[in-house]
Amino acid sequence: MSENISQPPLLSKGMKAVLLSQFLSAFADNALLFAILAQFKSALYPEWSQPILQMVFVLAYILLAPFVGQVADRQPKGRVMLTGNALKFAGAFLICIGTDPFLGYALVGIGAAIYSPAKYGILGELTDGERLVKANGLMEASTIAAILLGSVIGGLLSDWSIILALAVCATMYALAVLVNFSIPKLSPAQIGRGWNIKKIFNQFLAACGSLWRDKESRFSLVGTSMFWGAGVTLRFLLVQWVPIALGMTDNTTPTILNAMVAIGIVIGAGLAAKFVTLKTVRRCMPAGVLIGLGVVYFSLQTTIIPAYFILVVIGIFGGFFVVPLNALLQDKGKHSVGAGNAIAVQNLGENTAMLLMLGLFSLVTSMGISVITIGIGFGAIFALAIGGLWLWDCTRKRAE
Repeated sequence: MSENISQPPLLSKGMKAVLLSQFLSAFADNALLFAILAQFKSALYPEWSQPILQMVFVLAYILLAPFVGQVADRQPKGRVMLTGNALKFAGAFLICIGTDPFLGYALVGIGAAIYSPAKYGILGELTDGERLVKANGLMEASTIAAILLGSVIGGLLSDWSIILALAVCATMYALAVLVNFSIPKLSPAQIGRGWNIKKIFNQFLAACGSLWRDKESRFSLVGTSMFWGAGVTLRFLLVQWVPIALGMTDNTTPTILNAMVAIGIVIGAGLAAKFVTLKTVRRCMPAGVLIGLGVVYFSLQTTIIPAYFILVVIGIFGGFFVVPLNALLQDKGKHSVGAGNAIAVQNLGENTAMLLMLGLFSLVTSMGISVITIGIGFGAIFALAIGGLWLWDCTRKRAE
């Protein structure tokens, strides 16, 4: 009892600084993407350059995955977050002064890859296991709110002035760096280890093997990778679905539809923080199946108002599904390979899933298959896949 009383509150000064830093950084991430796309349009870049830009960003996560977890666990995580945001600021600043946007965005991707394991890993150091789901809910809510506002404001600013939009992004990154100084300097999770690159790479492979062999960790890794891979694919699906299903050719409607999903995820993350703990993490699985079924139902719509409501519901299921799985992996990682290593392994899985699902989406689109058919098939396959994961987990639990 006395141990619980002595614990710091969930919203401690350090936690508030982490959440504010994440909001500023994620806001700038999303505003910057839309500002660069506006720059591409203004400079008459070919359309195929847009997905290449996203691939440059994602590839940074994949290539640096063996190392960023070690960095996060061997240094105070607040200082690692500061370094990541500083690199993002440098990338945005380079784009502002006319440097090649691919180069600048690659630097932003490197900063994001460094930043990610630290931002999630520090949650387990600022709070305990039972409140870790709540902390993750706050983190996801902060992130999605930033995605929502950053995307919309980035687009609006780009309509007025691309340079202004880029400058605002760089300023937000700079503010995130300043906020990082308020995060307490906690002891590194791993102390006294060298920086031999080959050894670090082998340790990352060992961490991958350890987490994928552990049934609980594998359960979380598969679920979160499928979720984020599907989430990125859904974004592109919406862009192609709007003119076919609704007969609307403007650029605003797909953005608003994406915003509906983001709003739903914020709500779902809050519900997960309230109703799910590490001991009851399996409560999230029905929501995963309902995501896929919701996409199937959404693909059949022909009017805008029902589409808004359905996407909000899909987002609620998404937030309720992914937050407990994130918390489960962080808890497992903290007690095995280190939270930073666990998030780095998770990032590798998620970003690989993004590349694979986007590649598959591009392939079926190039074959001339209707986007409505693609949406129905995509949702059905996702529902079956999550259902299969749930069934595998239940079978394993009964066997044990």
